Amino acid sequence: MTVQELANVLGKPEVPAQYVVRGHHDQQLSTAITAPIPVIDLCRLFTKEGAATDEASKLRAALESWGLFLLSNHGVETTMMDGMREFFKRPLEDKNKYTNLIGGEQFQFEGYGNDRVRSPDQILDWSDRLYLKHQRLIYCCLCRDILHEFTKKCGGVKDDLLRVMAKLLQLDDDDYFVDQLGEKAETNVRCSYYPECPKPELVFGLKPQCDGTVLTILMVDDSVGGLQVLRDGVWWDVPIVPHTLLVIIGDQTEIMSNGFFKSPVHRVVTNAKKERLSVALDYSVDHEREIEPSAQLINEKRPALYMKVKVKDYITGLYEHFSQGTMVIDTLQI
Repeated sequence: MTVQELANVLGKPEVPAQYVVRGHHDQQLSTAITAPIPVIDLCRLFTKEGAATDEASKLRAALESWGLFLLSNHGVETTMMDGMREFFKRPLEDKNKYTNLIGGEQFQFEGYGNDRVRSPDQILDWSDRLYLKHQRLIYCCLCRDILHEFTKKCGGVKDDLLRVMAKLLQLDDDDYFVDQLGEKAETNVRCSYYPECPKPELVFGLKPQCDGTVLTILMVDDSVGGLQVLRDGVWWDVPIVPHTLLVIIGDQTEIMSNGFFKSPVHRVVTNAKKERLSVALDYSVDHEREIEPSAQLINEKRPALYMKVKVKDYITGLYEHFSQGTMVIDTLQI
């Protein structure tokens, strides 16, 4: 049963035990403080006046402290959210045409449904997701044109940001991070739907995690919050700023930047009165390639902080650790 189905049939303020977070009672939305996450103007980053320097300084501070930021003047239309909202409103039989279960049992990454259950003790997230690989969007009749335009524009935003990030680190090549992605870089579309939850004080929409990507670009619901970020042991609400994209740095960038740019631990809390929707694009280095800290960022004062790792192995470890509530990047620290 999907979470959306479950939310519709619950007749009393209870949730199944497998969704209840044991040992965590601090996840209520009201307990967090709104984080002073900066809004970065993409256009200002590329002006020739002093404004570009000021904007770059704001960006670097965000990357080194929060590991995420809001982006304005990005040129991406909000029609993608409208299309996904319509998808989740469709009858179950329509959505199940894109199920992530083969034969009703075998889990596959792509498709619509719940996350993979790896153990009977695994705590489940109060959300349904639709995953699509960018390479297969043309075969999907589901908002195909909107998806194609969304991924195309976000791809340009991603490249622009990665070049600015290389400049901030004073790397010899502005295309360093872009080139690291490789010709077979992975791009996945991740649409997450969080239904109303009768016990938001006990249930996560998304368990605490770090993204195992280079970076993630999200279009988030502009009417209800829920995303929180951990900093210095305190959970902070990520603010809602209409017409902005949220950019989250991933583990792969933290490794390649030798820890200068942070991959933040974040989570999503649930809401008793409102549903929530987000659409994310995850960008990853070619899974057959290896990543390690850039040699230009290693010296006697700052040695390599992470071991070299094959991206495919890292992604495998990511899902295993996520189901256990741990962080795979911790296993690579030197």
